[in-house]
Amino acid sequence: MAFPASEKLQTRPATPEPDSGALIKVVAVFLGLAVGVLIPVLVWMGASAQNARNDARAAAQKAATLRAGHEHAAAAATAVTPSFAALAPANADALALAHKTYPAVLPAALPGPVADVHLVLKDVVIQIAPGIKYSAWAFAGGAPGPVIHVRQGQTVKITLTNGGVIPHSVDFHAARIAPNLAFRDVDPGKSITYTFKATDPGVFMYHCGTKPVLAHIANGMYGAIVVEPAAGVLPHADRQYVLVASEWYLSSPGLTAPASIDMAKAHAQTPDWVTWNGYAGQYVKHPLVAKPGETVRFWVVAAGPSFDTDFHVVGTLLDRAWVNGDMTHFQRNVQTVPVPAGGGGVFDVKIGKPGLYPFVSHSFASVDLGQVGLLKVGNVKGTMSH
Repeated sequence: MAFPASEKLQTRPATPEPDSGALIKVVAVFLGLAVGVLIPVLVWMGASAQNARNDARAAAQKAATLRAGHEHAAAAATAVTPSFAALAPANADALALAHKTYPAVLPAALPGPVADVHLVLKDVVIQIAPGIKYSAWAFAGGAPGPVIHVRQGQTVKITLTNGGVIPHSVDFHAARIAPNLAFRDVDPGKSITYTFKATDPGVFMYHCGTKPVLAHIANGMYGAIVVEPAAGVLPHADRQYVLVASEWYLSSPGLTAPASIDMAKAHAQTPDWVTWNGYAGQYVKHPLVAKPGETVRFWVVAAGPSFDTDFHVVGTLLDRAWVNGDMTHFQRNVQTVPVPAGGGGVFDVKIGKPGLYPFVSHSFASVDLGQVGLLKVGNVKGTMSH
């Protein structure tokens, strides 16, 4: 086909080839930007991973520390302070034989319409088992304090003089009285006097009521008051004995130097010694006595501070038992009677056959720690243990 001469053939100019050098530059710019962004990201990711590992390690260490702390606390909570109950000097038998026993015989009742009682508190070193010394806080120089015997209806006038170095008080379970007035603390060198009417018959505990009461009772500040009913209310008794049960918690053996209270043991109720009238086994070497056919009356207080006493006389039954000191009626022919800590009970036995009859708390852990004595009925030779 022919075109007119005036028309020239119109053609599209050819697209020039891209400059390969420029393309490389563009790619390099993009790569540079990508690397510039990627490196901080990688650094951040690495740091985050390291932080995560550090956090995990710290958490593991914290967990291990807490676990160890809990295990240590649990071990401390369940740890048993060493007992010194098995320790005794080589001449323990000779010391027990030479020991002057606490007088268990019920003393005569105080005369007159007003029973005047003066208690002096002193810090003294006593023996609580053969050769075992203890730094005690005590009423009238010993533990237990003196037995107080009054009659129902008497007015009891109490004067307390504090001869110790810290405040003390005296709480009578036989009293119906405002404790904030009567049982208040008495500073060293001071005295207090109050009165109460002995309206309720039975046997009752008295003790220091100053905080912590656990420590004050465990240190020897306790005793018994017998409020005897009017004549003719109780059957006749030929012999009457007072027994006060208590525990001792020792900070050391007490052999070379006096022990003092170990409050950890006291809180755990793990005593080293448990006693009748303050001294382990004293009525084994020095039995209480009776004749065959006599009625023997036991006035029993469980001073604790924490243990009950399950009173039992081996080889017989309790012919009459005024449980927890309730003197309005009695039970007959009972084998064992619990006396709660802070409580009292009255028990009659009449034994016809000569022999040695142990009186114990039938919680035999207490027997092993010294709470045992003998009632010797008749002219019996020798001794025994239980």
